[in-house]
Amino acid sequence: MTSNHKDYLSSRVTLNMGPSHPATHGTLRFTMELEGEKIIKCVPEIGYLHRGFEKSAEKGTYSQVIPYTDRLNYCSAMINNVGYVMAVERLMDIKITERCRYIRVIISELSRIMDHLVCIGANAVDLGALTNFWYFFRLREDIYEVLESLCGSRLTTAYTRIGGLMRDAGEDFIPGVKRLIEEKIPAALKDVDSLLTRNKIFYDRTKNIGKISALDAAAYSLTGPCLRASGVAYDVRKSAPYMGYEEFDFNIAVDSGCDVYSRYLVRMQEMVESVKIIEQALERMPEGPVNCEDNYVTLPEKKKVYGEMEALIRQFKLVIDGVRPQAGETYSAVEGANGELGFYVVSDGGTNPYRVRVRPPCFAILSAFARMVEGGLIADAVATLGSLNIIAGELDR
Repeated sequence: MTSNHKDYLSSRVTLNMGPSHPATHGTLRFTMELEGEKIIKCVPEIGYLHRGFEKSAEKGTYSQVIPYTDRLNYCSAMINNVGYVMAVERLMDIKITERCRYIRVIISELSRIMDHLVCIGANAVDLGALTNFWYFFRLREDIYEVLESLCGSRLTTAYTRIGGLMRDAGEDFIPGVKRLIEEKIPAALKDVDSLLTRNKIFYDRTKNIGKISALDAAAYSLTGPCLRASGVAYDVRKSAPYMGYEEFDFNIAVDSGCDVYSRYLVRMQEMVESVKIIEQALERMPEGPVNCEDNYVTLPEKKKVYGEMEALIRQFKLVIDGVRPQAGETYSAVEGANGELGFYVVSDGGTNPYRVRVRPPCFAILSAFARMVEGGLIADAVATLGSLNIIAGELDR
């Protein structure tokens, strides 16, 4: 009886975690083999939010793909918008205006901040700390109000256009951004820093949890904060600059702790660096148009459409057929909130993309999840998952 009792205590149990679990947000499932509370083996399962983005992109014009990109990482939709149109612009050798470039930088950095706010706030909630969530989500709403004044939308924006933007920034945009970076963002970061960074409970729940070395992180193709928290200073904005990021003075946030706590520190510091970039962009913001003057790309002014036959024809052709790149292919990458976000676009010379392939940072990051949690506890898996900021919209595509 004693022997049987020991066998019973040492037996392994299979646990199904998700998708109906608060930490997996209804979009992830993990099959875990446990010995007590210890995870012996973890097998992730994805596909619960599969929307067929890449095949859907082939069924519309190049411009009609833009609203689909909003739904990839919906916590930082405008970065997706910028990344996709940059790929098409590279394919067509289109040069955007300076004002457009600076506005794109500002909205990208605001989106990065929003994404980090959601990640840290939700991760803290998963660990039982609710107050930080309210501080950061209040700030997120403030940023949404600024973006709403810019384009009329909040969560899913479809603000960019091939060769430019939906429209120029209004009078309220720059003052609104200044209030964010001078008052609201610094205040919220200070509040959460004072609540979490030196909090013993938070420190004990995140330090040395979900560790992955620099070598393993690179082997799994991790990018973004998860890679930089393992001590690797790779940032697309520095390594392969785009939109003039080489002109901006900012630092790459890096920490060598390789754990959940380091990912928190990196995201907190990245928000500070994003504020620095926005400040410089506002100082250098030029006047002028936001759309290029290419007749085959940009819609004509409405007053010309109503009075000139050539403008009416241009409007009709661009609305019905859209742009028509020459046959070819390109890959363009931006530094998304979670890492390298790349779009591979193939043109056969038609009005629809022949092929669109997205390289979402979450896909590579989740592949390393089992490596991070095996040998740890179930509670630590929840903390680790939150620190990776898996967004199922871009994971499942």
